[in-house]
Formats: sequence, structure tokens, C-alpha cells
Amino acid sequence: MPEALDRAVVALANFSTRLRRTRCRPEEVLVLFASCLQRSDCDRRLDEDLTNCARCGRCAVAAFLDLSEKYGVRVYRATGGRRAAARARAPAIKAIVAVACRKELREGVFACLPKAVLARTIAWPCGPCKDTTVEMDRVEEAVRWLLR
Repeated sequence: MPEALDRAVVALANFSTRLRRTRCRPEEVLVLFASCLQRSDCDRRLDEDLTNCARCGRCAVAAFLDLSEKYGVRVYRATGGRRAAARARAPAIKAIVAVACRKELREGVFACLPKAVLARTIAWPCGPCKDTTVEMDRVEEAVRWLLR
């Protein structure tokens, strides 16, 4: 039952955002991604400064940085729910592209209300919370939709 609820909340958030036809400038969009998208064996500390990323291509962090450079949107690696919610609730942010597991997305969607949220789920090839992956083309599609 909880997974069905998580799936429903994510679908409803995406539907609601698309229904509202939210349009943003690049600086108003925050791409917020889960820390588990960084490889667990990576020696780079990316707590607050993503520029420490070596861009080796072994995980999705480099792709998020490329997305930020290509579209001018803000990216933030969520190291905790409270920090992520505080960043998302900043007055300058109008919409969020959230990338995490369904449980985190459900909690995050409610924490960010009434802001527009497009949620993208991650895959767990190594089990939950470790070396997760995401379809970056779906993340980029969400960014493009908000900037259209």
C-alpha cells in the first residue's frame, strides 16, 4: 500500500504541475537530486559544492552539472530532507525538478507545496540508496517543459 501511495503522489504532482502550465525563467528552476546518485566509492566530497565533481562519468552528477550549464538552471544535491526543502522553498525558486526514490519524492512534494514540482524517479540497480541511476533524458525533458 505505501508504494501505491508514493506512486500516486508522484503522478498527481506531475499532473498538477502540467495542468497549471507553469513557465519559468532558468534562474527560477531548481533541479534537486538525491545524494545516492553519486557513486558510493567516489572519493569526491560534494556536500555543498558540486564543482568538486571530477566529471568522470561514472555517475549522474556530471550530467546534472552539464544540464545546469546548458539551460542555466540551478542544481542541488540533496543531502537531507530538511536542507532540500529549505532550498526548494527559497523565494527565488518557482519550480522544482525533483529526482529521487518515490518515498523521498512523496515527502518532498508535500514539503514544497504550493510550488510546481515535476518528479522523476530513480532506479535501484544495486538496491535502495546506493549507486542509483536516473534516465537523464527524462530529467532534461522536465527542465525543457518548465522553460518552454
